[in-house]
Order: sequence, then C-alpha cells, then structure tokens
Amino acid sequence: MTRACFTLQVRPDRLGEYAARHAAVWPDMLAALAATGWRNYSLHLRADGLLVGYVETDDLAAAQAAMDATEVNARWQAEMAEFFVGLDGAAPDQGFVRLEEVFHLQTQLAALDDPAAVPPTTDQRGTDA
Repeated sequence: MTRACFTLQVRPDRLGEYAARHAAVWPDMLAALAATGWRNYSLHLRADGLLVGYVETDDLAAAQAAMDATEVNARWQAEMAEFFVGLDGAAPDQGFVRLEEVFHLQTQLAALDDPAAVPPTTDQRGTDA
C-alpha cells in the first residue's frame, strides 16, 4: 500500500467556495474515487490556501489513471481548476506536488518487533543526515 501526501495552492480569494464544494462532493465522484482505489483520502486547507492531501492506495499512478478514464473526474477537474494557482494548465489531480514521507509511526513500531521485516528509513540508508 502507498501512502501519498501532496500539496496544491488554492486561490486565497476562493477558500470559502472551495471548502463548500468539498462539503458536498458529487455522489458519482465519491463512488468513482472508491471504485478506482482511493482510500482514506482527505484534504486539509490552511488559511493562506495551502492545500495538503493524503490518500492511501495500492498504486497511485494506477489510481490516477483509472480516475482519468472516468467522465465524472473530467467534469470535476474542469470545475476545480479555477480554484488553484500554479498549475500551468495541468488538471489539479495531475498538478499536485507530492511530498516524501519521512516518518510513519506504525512502520517504526513494527521495526522494533522485527527489524529485518521493515525497509530502512532515509537516514538509515545514509542518503540524508
């Protein structure tokens, strides 16, 4: 399973409307997300427009491709595009900046029980200090 976190920038003058649209997402959009493997998906919005998203999926690229194939996603992305800055023509679901996970509690707790069963973190590989 992949845990993916990403950011986008919502236009500060559109924050209220953006939040309102997400308080009542279209039922067919919700169904499409679930059917294409998006699990535990949430969005968090800061007062300056920084949007942080989190999703769990078996394969993020495959989940994105599956959503791209749906008509409802094309309609949703077209409507949502006007809320964002810095996309340079990309759809919001393709223009986000993915963040690197540097800590996960359950992974480190599991490593305490069985260090051989858990892949090393970045600092254990020696690539970051």
